Amino acid sequence: MTADGSRAAHRATDQRRVLRVLVAAQVLSGAGLAAGITVGALLAQQMLGGTALAGLPSALFTIGSAAAAAGVGRLSDARGRRRGLTVGYAVGALGALGVVAAAVTGSAVLLFASFVVYGAGTATNLQARYAGADLAVPAQRGRAVSRVLLATTLGGVLGPNLTAATGALVAPWGIPPLAGPFLLAALAYAAAAAVLAVLLKPDPLLLARELSTAEAVLVPDPAASPAVASTGSVAVGALVMIVTQLVMVAIMTMTPVHLIDHGHGVAVAGVVIAVHVAAMYLPSPISGWLVDRLGPLPVAALSGATLLAAAVLAATAPAGSVPLLTVALALLGLGWNFGLISGTAILAAVPLSVRARTQGAVDVTIALSGAVAGLASGLVVAAAGYPALSLVGAVIALAMVPVVAVAQLRRASPTV
Repeated sequence: MTADGSRAAHRATDQRRVLRVLVAAQVLSGAGLAAGITVGALLAQQMLGGTALAGLPSALFTIGSAAAAAGVGRLSDARGRRRGLTVGYAVGALGALGVVAAAVTGSAVLLFASFVVYGAGTATNLQARYAGADLAVPAQRGRAVSRVLLATTLGGVLGPNLTAATGALVAPWGIPPLAGPFLLAALAYAAAAAVLAVLLKPDPLLLARELSTAEAVLVPDPAASPAVASTGSVAVGALVMIVTQLVMVAIMTMTPVHLIDHGHGVAVAGVVIAVHVAAMYLPSPISGWLVDRLGPLPVAALSGATLLAAAVLAATAPAGSVPLLTVALALLGLGWNFGLISGTAILAAVPLSVRARTQGAVDVTIALSGAVAGLASGLVVAAAGYPALSLVGAVIALAMVPVVAVAQLRRASPTV
């Protein structure tokens, strides 16, 4: 075997190990993330004796997630993915323990402060997808990202199903049952941190830098690789993920309200959202394959088209048609998945010297766009109704398509 072949084999072995460790950590952290979010608003409502501030945990959680995204990105940039992700999950675990302590003591101030800290877990969970692509060759970046993203689904399905069990488990200890899922979240985040701290070796980002510095990288310049010939700029990758987050969060947030307002029960709304969440993550292997086969920009355009179809269907579906709204929400989740994986693949080509901090900064804007969408969606529905909100989402999704198309043309023809 030639020297180049030997280095390629070692790199592939290291990448497989990195992905195995990341998948294990994501299963754990997904359980912690989903378990806590499921009952956050209910716990606040119970402690405060009303619904006026029940939505505040979600807002504080998002703020904490945005701040942590920047912090984890910068720490990863300076000390490597292992250190950045480990610290991020450890901070998320402390936040979850703070929520439990707040529930036991009845302290609303501690509760809200802890939700800000707890948001670090979500930011870290999302940042882990970038680590999966650090050592991947350009032709396999989409699939690497998709494996990490899909692993979160396994934990995300497990976590909410343990809500009742954890509540019953902690009740004899004097802990309010609704705080039980946060104890699970603390354990899950701590376990994810331990897995990464002990097993994420070699560090994918640091190793990629070493290989690059030693001129041992086997992959040619991304611009010359057919698999990533359509890779756009950081701005385009960020735009794709921000738009997908805006449209998805806005329509998803108000769909249960729309269903309940038109006579459907909470169980029906729950099924529709469950289908939506499944569509957000389960197609990841297909999305990753498409990104590697076609390039990120064509899949980003497909994301815009899919979100457009979802929004138009949601706007035009009769309020009593649960099947049509279910299809609309499934398309909404699929469009989000296309956008997240294609956008992540674009950012995976950022120069190694600033890769992690750039990715962290982009994730800050993604988190903030989700917060804005969630807040604005209620105002739009109150003023003009759910169909109007969906049509606004359709316009935003449609606007993304020509932007991506222009980026594709410029990439193919630099003189354009």
